[in-house]
Amino acid sequence: MAARELTVPDLGDFAEVEVIEVLVKAGDTVDVEDPLITLETEKASMDVPATEAGRIVSVAVSVGDRVSAGDVIATLEPAAGEQAAAAPEREAGADAEEAPAREQRPEAQAAPRESARPAADATHSADVVVIGAGPGGYTAAFRAADLGLKVILVERWPTLGGVCLNVGCIPSKALLHAAKVVDDAAAMAEHGIHFGKPRIDAAKLGAWKNGVVGKLTGGLVQLARQRKVTVLQATAKFESAHRLVLDNGETVHFEHCIIAAGSESARLPDTPDDPRIVDSTGALELDPLPKRLLVVGGGIIGLEMACVYNALGTKVSVVELTDSLMPGTDADLVRPFRKFIESRYEAIMLNTKVTAMRPTVPGIEVTFEGENAPEKEIYDRVLVAIGRRANGDRLDAEKAGVKVGRNGIIEVDKQQRTNVPHIFAIGDLAGGPMLAHKASHEGKIAAEVAAGKKSAFDARAIPSVAYTDPEIAWTGLTETRAKAEGIAYEKKQIPWSASGRALSLGRPEGFTKLLFDPETGRILGGGIVGPSAGDLISEVSLAVEMGADAADVALTIHPHPTLSETVMFAAEAYEGTLTDLYMPRKR
Repeated sequence: MAARELTVPDLGDFAEVEVIEVLVKAGDTVDVEDPLITLETEKASMDVPATEAGRIVSVAVSVGDRVSAGDVIATLEPAAGEQAAAAPEREAGADAEEAPAREQRPEAQAAPRESARPAADATHSADVVVIGAGPGGYTAAFRAADLGLKVILVERWPTLGGVCLNVGCIPSKALLHAAKVVDDAAAMAEHGIHFGKPRIDAAKLGAWKNGVVGKLTGGLVQLARQRKVTVLQATAKFESAHRLVLDNGETVHFEHCIIAAGSESARLPDTPDDPRIVDSTGALELDPLPKRLLVVGGGIIGLEMACVYNALGTKVSVVELTDSLMPGTDADLVRPFRKFIESRYEAIMLNTKVTAMRPTVPGIEVTFEGENAPEKEIYDRVLVAIGRRANGDRLDAEKAGVKVGRNGIIEVDKQQRTNVPHIFAIGDLAGGPMLAHKASHEGKIAAEVAAGKKSAFDARAIPSVAYTDPEIAWTGLTETRAKAEGIAYEKKQIPWSASGRALSLGRPEGFTKLLFDPETGRILGGGIVGPSAGDLISEVSLAVEMGADAADVALTIHPHPTLSETVMFAAEAYEGTLTDLYMPRKR
């Protein structure tokens, strides 16, 4: 049989691309999609796969050569009788096995036939392509690579890490730490240590915050390189069930896709376009610090930034449409926080609606509607933090057959599969709480399922944390949910005024509570309010996940004096063995 030439496919806008690795030699046997050479452009490295199966007769390129579309890579002797053998095999199986398989999973049957031909003319190809490099996306990509899959990670922004690392979790926590230092120093004046009024260099503080972000995002680049994950900076959309098209004209063929495109800040209707009206991303840019700030939305994101600006000297007001801050959170957890900030903030307006915002020379004129709301106020800056919206409907996912629901949410099963079995969705756009740690967990599951592992989402508890001052954290069953669903529980609550560690910190306003199954004593959930609540809640999450009961925690020796003791105290209170407070067990 005559030898055939294997050539370089269309490389989009690239030509004279360097060959950095030759992966085959004369005499090797290759299958369709086996990599032949690796090319490197200024943006990424890519493997060029074989378009036919057979034996390599000769190789026409060497490391260091530069190639363009159409150049010969190697000559190949096709596998003898390959095409002839395939047809009878398909005919023999048609009567007995294929029809039932199509009835059970029609999408799974269609995808391989669609993907077999177009892989060769795609710019890139991979076993797994991940859309979005946030905590869920990069975790999925790295886990898939660790399992031996060829992975491409597509990210639209210049740096990896997504919203969380770049303009969310990490920079906001850096600023919250700075705010805590200021507040802690001021609080010590009451105990005899005076530091004086701090001088805030907003530009330098912002540079430090950006440096923290840079260390983490730079680390991700190194981790991707170590795992040989190909990173493409582009915006991806689906062209079909096995192909993405990028905004730079390139295409990506994939066997599995993990959608991890996250979410974006929700916008308030009819908001004027003015640089003094910002979302959570804009709020991270402190310089210049405003004299008066209005936070529209009493959720976690807005309240965290309110803590930052208040500590740095800005007069802060918060407006919330509902009757409580952090809507949906147990009211008793929010109460100490509300009491703590009432004297610090200029105003907290609940059951109040923003009806208009008008840019003026002095500031943003805001009109309110509510029982005790002012008619109009002028603010130097307005932070709109009314929630986030999933990006599931911005990817042309319907071209791949993926069903996208309301507000960009993509429904998935316990293996993170969409209705198209080889396409997965994780993180903010997969429903449930929009939390980075949930996305990371889901990313590992999706990668493992794509690699053929038996894996599924089976978490009993997903902890949530508000990194305000004081911090608020909860996990597992909440009282709000228990009451709404009629779930029986017994609560034990330990005031931090009984904690030696809390008193030594000057922060006795918090508490720890645990919820127990009244029949078995199993820990169902818990909540903590106070400094470091976000760190302390992990023990409660572990207890819920492991099915621990009160005795398991009560009999675990905790170090003294620590805030973590309060978790043990709550378990001891249920058991009737607590000695640090008089809380006899009612039996």
